[in-house]
Amino acid sequence: MRGSATDSGASPRGRTRRTAGALASAALLLPLLGAAPSGGGSQLPSALLQNAFSSAAARYEVPQSVLLAVSYLQSRWDAHAGAPSVTGGYGPMHLTDARTALAGTDASHHGDGTEDARGDESRAPRLPVPRLPAVAELPARLQTLTRAAELTGIPAERLRSDPAANVAGGAALLASAQKQSGEPLSEDPADWYGAVARYSGADDTTTAARYADDVFDVIRQGERRTTDAGQRVSLTARPELRPRTAQVDRGGLRAADAEGTECPKSVSCEWIPAPYEEFGDGDYGNHDLGDRPAAQSIEYIVIHDTEGAWNGVLAMVQDPTYVSWQYSLRSTDGHIAQHVKAKDVAWHAGNWYVNAKSIGLEHEGFLTAPDTWYTEAMYRSSARLVKYLARKYDIPLDRQHILGHDTVPGPTAANVPSMHTDPGPYWDWRHYFALLGKPLRAQPGKHGGLVTVLPEFREHQPEFTGCVTRGVPCAAHGSSAVRLRTEPREDAPLVKDIGLRPGGGDSTTDVNDVGSRVSTGQRYAVAGREGDWTAIWYLGQKAWFRNPSAQPTAVNASGPVVTPKDGLTEIPVYGRAYPEKEAYPEGVPVQSVSPLPYKLPAGQRYAVGGKVPGEYFYSPTFDTAPHRVVRGEDMYYEIQFGHRVAFVRAADVRLLRSAR
Repeated sequence: MRGSATDSGASPRGRTRRTAGALASAALLLPLLGAAPSGGGSQLPSALLQNAFSSAAARYEVPQSVLLAVSYLQSRWDAHAGAPSVTGGYGPMHLTDARTALAGTDASHHGDGTEDARGDESRAPRLPVPRLPAVAELPARLQTLTRAAELTGIPAERLRSDPAANVAGGAALLASAQKQSGEPLSEDPADWYGAVARYSGADDTTTAARYADDVFDVIRQGERRTTDAGQRVSLTARPELRPRTAQVDRGGLRAADAEGTECPKSVSCEWIPAPYEEFGDGDYGNHDLGDRPAAQSIEYIVIHDTEGAWNGVLAMVQDPTYVSWQYSLRSTDGHIAQHVKAKDVAWHAGNWYVNAKSIGLEHEGFLTAPDTWYTEAMYRSSARLVKYLARKYDIPLDRQHILGHDTVPGPTAANVPSMHTDPGPYWDWRHYFALLGKPLRAQPGKHGGLVTVLPEFREHQPEFTGCVTRGVPCAAHGSSAVRLRTEPREDAPLVKDIGLRPGGGDSTTDVNDVGSRVSTGQRYAVAGREGDWTAIWYLGQKAWFRNPSAQPTAVNASGPVVTPKDGLTEIPVYGRAYPEKEAYPEGVPVQSVSPLPYKLPAGQRYAVGGKVPGEYFYSPTFDTAPHRVVRGEDMYYEIQFGHRVAFVRAADVRLLRSAR
């Protein structure tokens, strides 16, 4: 939802939009199910975090594999420099202390979180701010740090700041949960399924079980990685392990109602419908009824982040005057709420063509604070949902069809500067595609003509500014983004985006400035190589990025590309694939096929994502009788043009193999 985007002329009629900034700021610490990672300011000497897990497991008689796997799902063993999550969680075990976290919260860096509906450029008043619950109202299960202090005798401040103490606190909580379950402190990890389910903080059986399933998947598969504090941690795989899953049924939790949802059985899912209501002067919200995929295909899944916390986000999607999306995913445990059926068209992408052809997934979080939100639990749940949807609707699992909101094109030139930038440079696309079962890899040979952007997320840490204060550097952090320059040297200017800055201003390193960067998984045609530098064609210009062989930021690839037909010096580029005017039946207003401010010059090549017909979904009224899907004869190619995708008319280009 980051930023704001309008779609003038892209929808049958305007829609109001509301800003979520007030909600985002006030809802930071609304009660969630304590699992978002953070904390751990003290740095352990190299390799001692592994020993901390071993010692805590022995002290509290918890199998070390269980302790490691729970922590991995919470934080991937990271410390996050002592900062709490916005749900008040600290450390590798995410021990929650909402009172302390709330006292120190400053939400000003989270942006205005505005979201658009379908096209009205007017800005409506901010939504009312929901009441922030008093800490005393939060259930005890969501305030685990105090309980950990009671069990261990370790002061709360140390549990917040010392990773080893934090791990010990988590071990004590797991042991306590095991005893509450009526189970012995067994050495067999299979006996700890019920305790792990309790540790999730979930209040329903399905969510707790799915969380425990993920923990035991981690144990079966094994993991190893270097943490953000430079600690090497490993968990040996136990593929034969079969936990005693019936334990969760004895936990006294409520049964969740998944009726009506379109989710795989491997996730926790509930139906919280967005309203389809008529209100005021013939207006309605907050989505359109459709008949997909029968009437029109679903081509894209759009990955968003909410720029707001769970309860506030659910309030927004249930507001008929606001916007909508198909699914929300909770950071703490990966729980999913579905709001709009896949057959219907939600208002989420800021581009009506993309809305009509996509399913939107909102992930609870802030793009400037990834460590407190983008949890392993949410990544895994999201990947399961996307795999399910991709199979069901035949959507390719690649970056041309699994879009970030930041890669959705502006529908017209006027919209480009206001398009959204979430989930941002800190979303780990490499890890996400591995979870999707489509790991991003190099293709054999260096003469394929394309490159796939693929930096090593943890080690690749380009500088960004503006996470907290405009112009001030963000904390060093792994990133999926690679920066582009006009020449093959570090001090060369950043490439410019004339659509983002029509006045000719320079690109910046601001965390929300996508004008001079590419992202993991995206493919571009090679325009040149010089030493450690690779050039690509980008927004009609040659753009260079550092790509050393010792630590590559892109790998070789091949595939189809387009270039202008012979005799054309340049061709227009579009933000939507609309039909030619002759295709519109009587009663359906013709939509302008308006080019973006960019040109694709002769001699340049751009990677192709697919070929689609010109198509427009006409839905001007609450009554669905006049709704139409208009499909033309004109065909378009989707291309990776800049940071965002774009479209070119098939009649304007030649389709080629990329091999050079």
